[in-house]
Amino acid sequence: MSLRPSPIEPIPAETARVARAAFPHGTVVTRLRDEFAELYRDEDFLALYPRRGQPGLAPWRLALVTVLQFLEHLSDRQAADAVRSRIDWKYALGLALDDPGFHFTVLTEFRGRLLAGHAEHLLLDKMLVHFKDRGLIRPRGRQRTDSTHVLGAVRDLHLLELVTETMRAALNELATLAPEWLRGVAEPAWFERYARRAEDWRLPGGSKQKREAYAQQVGTDGFALLDAVAHAATPPIAQDAPMLKALRQVWQTHYERIQGGPPRWRDGPELPPVGERIQSPYDPQMHYSAKRGMEWSGYKVHVTETCDREAAHIITHVETRPAMEPDMSATAAIHACLAARDLLPSEHFVDSGYVDAELLVASRRDHGISLEGPVRNLSTWASRAGHGYDLPNFSIDWEREQVTCPQGKVSVGWKPGRDETGHPRIHARFSRTDCGSCKARPLCTPAKAARRAVYFHPRDEYEALNSARQRMHDPAWQKQYRVRAGVEGTLSQGVRAFGMRRSRYIGQAKTALQQVLAVVGINAARIVAWLDDRAHAATRVSRFAKLAPTPA
Repeated sequence: MSLRPSPIEPIPAETARVARAAFPHGTVVTRLRDEFAELYRDEDFLALYPRRGQPGLAPWRLALVTVLQFLEHLSDRQAADAVRSRIDWKYALGLALDDPGFHFTVLTEFRGRLLAGHAEHLLLDKMLVHFKDRGLIRPRGRQRTDSTHVLGAVRDLHLLELVTETMRAALNELATLAPEWLRGVAEPAWFERYARRAEDWRLPGGSKQKREAYAQQVGTDGFALLDAVAHAATPPIAQDAPMLKALRQVWQTHYERIQGGPPRWRDGPELPPVGERIQSPYDPQMHYSAKRGMEWSGYKVHVTETCDREAAHIITHVETRPAMEPDMSATAAIHACLAARDLLPSEHFVDSGYVDAELLVASRRDHGISLEGPVRNLSTWASRAGHGYDLPNFSIDWEREQVTCPQGKVSVGWKPGRDETGHPRIHARFSRTDCGSCKARPLCTPAKAARRAVYFHPRDEYEALNSARQRMHDPAWQKQYRVRAGVEGTLSQGVRAFGMRRSRYIGQAKTALQQVLAVVGINAARIVAWLDDRAHAATRVSRFAKLAPTPA
């Protein structure tokens, strides 16, 4: 399909008349068309289409249909039906009342073009440009970020189920790509063992020996298949089967190949962390994670929105990442994406998971952002014991590269280095003579330590971290920081009304596109409500809670 850009035509008169008669006060769909008649144009999608070929459907319409689809949390088939039957959708799309619409698979093809062209954020970017031009996003205002978990589209598998289903999935794929070759190498027992899904029949139970024997048999079958694939006579199409990559990775994780004997099934302690392992061969990018008692297999989505008073709350960025990655790993990427859109805030409110000393400094230095969030407390023996001298009790002379302890003793060593994760740290140590004769030694060093040593960040990071710790106790800052809690309502809206909790698709790229489209739908609903002068909803309070006496 090629693209031949054409201007957006006016809404047919009969469509407009019927729509206004049916919806005199308008709907979110019709109001969106009234306020943003050219939200998307064909020219926005030129890079996604070839120059030659049969002309396709207008991409601006497909983009708008996609927005409306996720606005109402519809499937592709339901969205295509709405194009044919809904008056307000025909109004927004500028279609005649008798327009037959299109087949629902066109929407799948359109999303495929977005993915192939690495244009997952295109619909959100164009929407934000229009909002910015209308003055709906304040430059250098306030923004806030939080994350929530996304469940994968496929089922999480137990270890025995995983290896069985991975073997079965590889056999099914090879049966499609090279059936004659597979018929020649498949052992007769494979047809009994892998003909059905792993959960459709009972795996060996009872003793540990039975389970390990079954696991060894599956491992032997898997290695036999990999050996057959590696043979020179194997057709190239079989050697390049994508599912074989998952098979190799799962076997490398769960088996140790022993020369001249059956493979050894690796026990729990020998396995890598569960977050780094494949949970299902059908979505190798889906990972396990846990956070505050919540366990899931899938992904994690980070949502950033504006939060200025007396202004529309618009989501400016959404990022989907592997489930096991900490929130902190997304902070710098979020700032970089906001900078690319020229949407950087002056204050960015986050929780403690997005903050560390380096990010506090880098956010201010690189983007002029004040990263507002609580920082973690010190984790030392003194802080855990609740008494004794901790790092804040020591004074640091950065020019002379010396540290003075609470008893007035000066350090004898100052050595820049790096911690176990490669981040720069400074190691200062005191004299054994000073520490050995010090009366305050029980308050300063553990009993086994010969002398006191302190580890701390470089100056910029150290001062930023201390400043952040001090402001956490400031009532004015605590009151200001309450604005961050509002993003939890946004996540709740996305989960409850826009389907953000569960992935519709397989793979991180498609899941990320789904989250972007859900956010575009949220923005559409919010901006129409704002332009119609509907105030932000207040936090719901139950009828019983309203009966509570007011504090004196």
